[in-house]
Amino acid sequence: MSQTHQTTIPQLTLNNGVQIPQLGFGVFQVPPEETQRIVEDALEAGYRHIDTAAAYRNEAGVGAAIAASGIPREELFITTKLRNGEQGTAHEAFQNSRKALGVEFVDLYLIHWPVPSQGLFTEAWKAMEKLYANSQIRAIGVSNFLPEHLDTLLPAAEVVPAVNQFEIHPTFQQQELAAKCRELGIAVEAYSPLGQGADLNAAAVKALAGKYGATPAQVVLAWHLAQGTIVIPKSADSNRMRENLGAVSVGISPAELVEITALESGAQAGADPAVAAFSQM
Repeated sequence: MSQTHQTTIPQLTLNNGVQIPQLGFGVFQVPPEETQRIVEDALEAGYRHIDTAAAYRNEAGVGAAIAASGIPREELFITTKLRNGEQGTAHEAFQNSRKALGVEFVDLYLIHWPVPSQGLFTEAWKAMEKLYANSQIRAIGVSNFLPEHLDTLLPAAEVVPAVNQFEIHPTFQQQELAAKCRELGIAVEAYSPLGQGADLNAAAVKALAGKYGATPAQVVLAWHLAQGTIVIPKSADSNRMRENLGAVSVGISPAELVEITALESGAQAGADPAVAAFSQM
């Protein structure tokens, strides 16, 4: 415990001045009945950035862990996301998420998927802009938005998204999308940052882990952090939670970062945002 409490997690400043811990904790696929315990463990380990979503059905567990932790609200950064099937009722959906979390405001609220076939994400964004203007959300952003979705949204938006969260890991980097986001001032946040574990077996990653006395996960997370990417690894194991936090202390050289970047293979693990149309309801 002492090791992680001494670890300083880098903070990034979003395009509206809000600061976000660069290394957070994700709760995708964490069962609702286990969420409170696992998030309490993550907070105890030293995480202060928790990423959930209405679609995960575990916001209440996250909220219970926050309440039980005794950590001042201003020290926490809480992200949740709008379900695809609620893009036409974003205001009500947000209020339901906020109540489930038991908080007065949410730090970051994201449109979870664009679902272009619905044609509703711009409408949802306008509703989120109003919530942002009313200080119920500190920053608003998107998730899984490809360049064409950003090109549709931005001309209609008054607020440029603070974040775009999408799948990034060494074997699936989406470099063009990441570069476009950064040019627009949109922070890049990686989900599945370890390639759902598959990327940890790469020879280059294992060699660097041996060189630095680190875990393969720490090496891959350090690669993300060095590029200014926000990462939200998840683990139900408290020891691994602490190990992941240790990535902030792994200093990989520019040449070694290039070795990891060379692992790109187009190995997408998740759904394709161009066609994904599930409701999440």
